[in-house]
Amino acid sequence: MKKIALITLTLIFFLFTSMFGQNSKADEAYIKAMTTPNVAEKAMLLKDYIAKYGGKGTTYENFAYANLCLLPYSGKTTKETIEYGEKALSLDGLDDLTKCQVYIQLSGIYSSIGQNLNKSKNYAAKVVQIAQTNKNKESAVASAKQWAQFIGAGYFAQGQAMEKARDFKGAASAYIQSYNILKNKEILNILKKVGKELYDSKSFVEAEKAFKVTATTLNDYASIVYYARSLHRNGKKSEALKYYKQAYAKQKSGDLAYNIGIILAEKANSSPSLSTEALTYLLEASFLPHSNTQKAMQLAERIFFTSNKEFKYNETIKELSERSKKLEDITNSFNNKFGDKNEEDLTDTEKKEMETLLAQIDIEKKEIQKLEASQQAALEKFNQLIAQTKQKLGLS
Repeated sequence: MKKIALITLTLIFFLFTSMFGQNSKADEAYIKAMTTPNVAEKAMLLKDYIAKYGGKGTTYENFAYANLCLLPYSGKTTKETIEYGEKALSLDGLDDLTKCQVYIQLSGIYSSIGQNLNKSKNYAAKVVQIAQTNKNKESAVASAKQWAQFIGAGYFAQGQAMEKARDFKGAASAYIQSYNILKNKEILNILKKVGKELYDSKSFVEAEKAFKVTATTLNDYASIVYYARSLHRNGKKSEALKYYKQAYAKQKSGDLAYNIGIILAEKANSSPSLSTEALTYLLEASFLPHSNTQKAMQLAERIFFTSNKEFKYNETIKELSERSKKLEDITNSFNNKFGDKNEEDLTDTEKKEMETLLAQIDIEKKEIQKLEASQQAALEKFNQLIAQTKQKLGLS
């Protein structure tokens, strides 16, 4: 029994000594690779390390795979990057910092090739989770600022995966969170494209959120226009008006002028002082190319004639209608009674009645002429505004 125990103890000691010797050589090989400044040579030494010691339980095998995944050496294929990264993650022992770097690398690659998008999204989520856990740790291997950068990178990677999967709502939310941390304007350019996808798919609430960030940060024409349109679609007309005007100040367009005009026209119902401004934009919309030029002119006419009280537009129209009807009735009565009769055949009573009818016809005609003259004067003033608008737009 003592003999068996002695043999077992000797065997364990022999195996431990052999393993220690092997790990020591492996560690030296890994350290040599990692202290080599040349990237290509470093990659070659790490590959040699894996070829010789891979699968043998050495200390740094997981880190060797991780570094080969992360190193930007010449000739590395996408397939190799994925294989090295996945192998590194399958082995235990990676520290959180390295793990986050590998997750980010793999997530970005999967998104770029449009494969394993759920895995890509999950890897990005793990980066956010790990970084948030480590951010406030005093013993963390990276500073709180560095972990915050990883959180931002994780959200960005999530956005890429979601965008590729056409989950534009999720992508917009992730990109916004990423930008709020990283403050990288390139993220905003991507967010603009996602926002456009949301707007085109009629997801106006999410589009508004996306364009709010780009419009208020980039202050570019496209972002401001789509932010205004999204606000308008969501019933936020006062806010929409503000950004429509900002966009119009940058670049005039019929569509913008029309939208500004109709919002102002609606507001003018309760605030008449806005009528003049509404009229200005609607007249400009009438001459700038877009699909509602005719509607813009019709609305401009209505505002002009109804908002100018001196024209008494509604009263004049009503009186014209009434007098035209009266003239028609008197004329019909005259024709029915005297249309086919000669004056010499009429009695004195009939002659007096005929003269009365003719006098009434004359009165109505003169009144109608006066009303039409006032209408013509108003129309001439409106035409003057049209001429001024065309001159202002350089069209005359």
